[in-house]
Amino acid sequence: MNKTITEINEKIRKGQAVVVTAEEIIGIVKEKGVQKAAQEVDVVTTGTFGPMCSSGAFFNLGHTAPRMKIGGGKATFNDVPVYTGIAAVDVYLGATAMPDDDPRNKNHPGSFDYGGGHVIEDLVAGKDIRFSATAYGTDCYPRKKVETLIRLEDMNEATLFNPRNAYQNYNVAVNVSEKTVYTYMGVLKRNLGNANYSTSGQLSPLFNDPHYKTIGIGTRIFLGGGIGYVAWNGTQHNPSTIRGNNDVPKRPAGTLMVIGDLKQMKPEWLVGTSMSGYGTTLTVGLGIPIPILSEEILQYTAIRDEEIYAPVIDYSDDFPKRKPDVLCEVNYAELKSGKIEVLGKEVPTASLSSYYRAVEIANTLKAWISKGDFQLTEPAAPLPGVEAGIQLKPLNERPIE
Repeated sequence: MNKTITEINEKIRKGQAVVVTAEEIIGIVKEKGVQKAAQEVDVVTTGTFGPMCSSGAFFNLGHTAPRMKIGGGKATFNDVPVYTGIAAVDVYLGATAMPDDDPRNKNHPGSFDYGGGHVIEDLVAGKDIRFSATAYGTDCYPRKKVETLIRLEDMNEATLFNPRNAYQNYNVAVNVSEKTVYTYMGVLKRNLGNANYSTSGQLSPLFNDPHYKTIGIGTRIFLGGGIGYVAWNGTQHNPSTIRGNNDVPKRPAGTLMVIGDLKQMKPEWLVGTSMSGYGTTLTVGLGIPIPILSEEILQYTAIRDEEIYAPVIDYSDDFPKRKPDVLCEVNYAELKSGKIEVLGKEVPTASLSSYYRAVEIANTLKAWISKGDFQLTEPAAPLPGVEAGIQLKPLNERPIE
């Protein structure tokens, strides 16, 4: 059985496409088998909603009168610095940027109440943002200072551009030391007091297409409550990591670089987030439709939590010192049960991502496609993968002293 994206899009236009979520397809395959399910189902939708530090946005602010060359100067949104080294009025705001006067971890653990992720959420929510900039002045851009209130609607362009989102698997973080540690994986209690993880498991996009057979450059996606696209493989993309017999990575693997129009996005899907003792980030909602082009692709989308394994890593010593030690492997069914066993001890688990919101994303994408409001795209090029015929460069594992 083979289908094409063109054929599926024609069914979408006619309102005839059969669209189900990655959660629903599991039961369908169990009832009908892979062959019949692949014949009947056209699209499987996925979703994830969790903290994604490698996120941010480009803004074209528009020109002041008289003109001002902000590029090369200094600028802030609500006291959060933006990168100005692009052009006269183009800036980039990163999710982890913080005000210069934030005390950080001087009084450990720092609270990190407001940063770049919060600014992005406030802008998408339609709030006024304090914009301040200074410049050195030129003959063609004579102005040297501006302070004003600005909204998202006032800007010429606002583009969410996230260098690394939708990690294909990730570590389960624990702490074997005698003291509490504060990490980007949350607060970890001493002596294996808890275990934190961060992915939606069987709903997560890249678990449902482990070899990137349908997801590539140009793939249209749900991003931040609006429509976005896969722009490139994400930074730290590492598809050559260890995989199980089902082809699903057992270590952090593929990542996506994504882009979309920030002006069409929604604050409930782009949430500024504070990580105690660590910093700020942005919690991102992202979903990808998987076109069912073959029985093989359908089989991948039927992956279950109990078939997906993740490494348990000590974040008190092994992770910060880049030791390769893995304490054990656990599957996502165990993680979602609320407890796992590590070094002979029962450890309570918690997720930094929301499975409930991931289901909501998958269902929203399903509704868009079913109504004909969302068409699938043919990737312009594949992502680098173990089957893509592309020479892969290993991640730089050389420590920088």
